[in-house]
Amino acid sequence: MQHQEFEPPEKLRDIIKCFWYNKREFGENISGFEVVPDGYAEIIFYFGSGCSVMVNGNLQVLPSPFMIGLLNQPAVFYAENCLEIIAVRCFPWTIFNLLGLTSGKDGIRLLEHPVAQLQPSLKGFIQAGRIEEAVTNVEQFFLNARPQVATDSLLIKAGVAMNATNGTMSVNQIAMAAHSTVRTLERKFKQSSGYTVKDVSGLMRFEQVRNHLLLDPDSNLAGLAHELGYTDQSHLSKDFKRYSGTSPAAFARKNKAGNYKK
Repeated sequence: MQHQEFEPPEKLRDIIKCFWYNKREFGENISGFEVVPDGYAEIIFYFGSGCSVMVNGNLQVLPSPFMIGLLNQPAVFYAENCLEIIAVRCFPWTIFNLLGLTSGKDGIRLLEHPVAQLQPSLKGFIQAGRIEEAVTNVEQFFLNARPQVATDSLLIKAGVAMNATNGTMSVNQIAMAAHSTVRTLERKFKQSSGYTVKDVSGLMRFEQVRNHLLLDPDSNLAGLAHELGYTDQSHLSKDFKRYSGTSPAAFARKNKAGNYKK
């Protein structure tokens, strides 16, 4: 698997976390791969023989691009042969405004948006192996669209505080950092992302635990619980199983054995 991440231009950093490229080889038979929840929403362009999800027991091919919103549990996608992806990783409180869409909790959303017009040119760059040019093409689309995207300074300040502390701040502390009341913050946050501040903070903390266990499967869970603001190790384990479907210990063992796919 190949993976590269690209930092966005300064003018996009309040709405986009990064751009990324990924390439995976699956062989001739259709194989499933799991995407574990994190604190971001993403716009996915893909290239290859197809990317599918299971719907009512049948595989349904997704159009490119599509959007992955915040996930409450792992999502399984299916592909065969070679799958290449160019993606835009967005903050959940900015992505719907960026795309001019109504916010919601749907994990996978099909896109009817001008950004889809990039697909043919991106395909050409990918086939030629010109990955950086493909990413630059996507960057330029959003740089051109940026003047039309209104950003709420309250949400940006709240997001900066949440990111800086990996979701460990209380809602009261986040509201103070955003110079807002809790009620106003919660209302605007849910309008913009479809989720509450607490929901997104929980995903951010889960992502930190997941990343620690990927880097070091022998990480001390009690220490992580204290570092990331959980009440105790039991609280961490409960949240981890909620989002991953497995316990931190089982996840770590699987990762240690080399069976976990990022």
